[in-house]
Order: sequence, then C-alpha cells, then structure tokens
Amino acid sequence: MAGFAAEDLFLKKTTTYLPLGQSLILFGLMGVLVFGLWAQLCGETLVPRQAFESAMRWRALFEVTGRLFYALAIVAIPFSLASAILQATPLLVVAGAALLFGETVGWRRWSAIFIGFIGVLIILRPTSQGFDPKVFLAVVGLIGFAGRDLATRAAPRLLSDAQLGFYGFIMLTIAGVFLTLWTKSAVWPTPDAYVMCLLTGFFGILAYFALTRAMRTGAVSVVTPFRYTRLIFAIFLATVFLHERPNEWTLIGAALVIGSGLYTLIRSARLKA
Repeated sequence: MAGFAAEDLFLKKTTTYLPLGQSLILFGLMGVLVFGLWAQLCGETLVPRQAFESAMRWRALFEVTGRLFYALAIVAIPFSLASAILQATPLLVVAGAALLFGETVGWRRWSAIFIGFIGVLIILRPTSQGFDPKVFLAVVGLIGFAGRDLATRAAPRLLSDAQLGFYGFIMLTIAGVFLTLWTKSAVWPTPDAYVMCLLTGFFGILAYFALTRAMRTGAVSVVTPFRYTRLIFAIFLATVFLHERPNEWTLIGAALVIGSGLYTLIRSARLKA
C-alpha cells in the first residue's frame, strides 16, 4: 500500500510533463518489460493456455477499468480525496470473497470493516469536493480494483506472479493507448518526465508484486484491511509533496480506518491461534 501511494504521487507528478495516456503507456511498458523478463528467467512461457481462462478475462477487464478511471481521478481531484474514496474497496472485496469463495467472515470483523468505511465517510463529509461529479471517476476505479483483486484470487494456480504481473501491465498499457487515441494528445518526453516515469514504475511494480502475492496466498478477509493503510501513506505524501493540508475530520476518519484495520488483523490472528 505504501508502494501504491508513492506510485500515485509520481504518476500525478508525471502528468505535469506528459498527457495521462502517454504516462500510462510508459509506465505500463516498464512493467511489461520487468515482469516479462522475470517470467523468462524463471523458464515460464508468456502466453500459456491458462491465460485465456474466464477468470483471466474478467481480471483483464477489471484491471483496465480500475487503472484507467483511478488514474483519471488522481489527476482530476485532490490526491488525498481520491485515495480516501479508494478505501471503500475492502467492502466490495470482502463481500465478493464471502459470496464467491465461501470465506467465513464473522460479525466482529464485518463490524470493524464497516467502522473503517465510516471513517472514510467522515473524511469525505466536510469537503464540498465530495459532491464534485469527478469523484465518480474514483468510484468506478475502486470497483475495477475490487474486481481485479477477486479475479486474482480466482486466477489459475499454474500462472505465476510474474505472468500475472505481465498481463496486468499489458492491460495498463492498453488503457493508456485508448486514452491517448481518445484525447489525441502526445508530446516528446523531457528528461524530467523520464525520471518521474521511472519512479512511478519502480514503486508501482514493487507494489503490484506485493499485492498479487498477498491476494494469492492469504485469506482475502485478512489481506484487504491493509488497504486502509494506503490512505495514511497518501495523506502523508500529499501533505509533504503536494502541500495538501488534511483537516481535523480527515485525521479523525483516518484514525478510525487504522483502528479498524488493526483490530481485524488482531482478530484474525486470534482465530488462527
């Protein structure tokens, strides 16, 4: 989650030098190169038969949706606000895991997750920007990310993390191509643009690998509360680098988010003991 927050920050910075679609293309190609080389070094084929199964097709669709619309959101609305809206993702993921995978989630963990969601609502409540129609870009983005996480869980076990990363960044590149064709905007990158893209790629690739491994090896109901920490990292980065100043409501909501996530983790550990 720290990696994703840093990725978002540097992607927003990159768009001051390049159009968003072009930024996504460069970022996506970096991920394709890294995960493709990793798969090749491990002796894995890049296009196995399992890559075309139903779960992977759904994953590709949700990947493009989440990446494209959330990228649009962090450019169109304040960085901290977009990150706050994204914290509703665990609600969709846990509900989907219980419905699709039969994971057992007790009432205490459900209550903690909903308290975390209330914290997100508190963060949004005092801002007039919460009623800006552009916030729905972030809402569509969070639906895409929730669907991607669930599809990652259902992805064929024969596909490695490297292969899943390779396909995910192909989808990101495709999203960038669509956006570039739609806006018909492209410029020649400057050295500063390349530096921002490299930083975006470094943190994004690291975060993508960590999340994929977590979603495939841990219970979804245990992993998803850690998504809440993304908000804390985002608020810190927005304050330091973008000079966004969170008010007292944002801090209260963030405290609820952290508290609910930590409780869920502790509760899950006790149940396993």
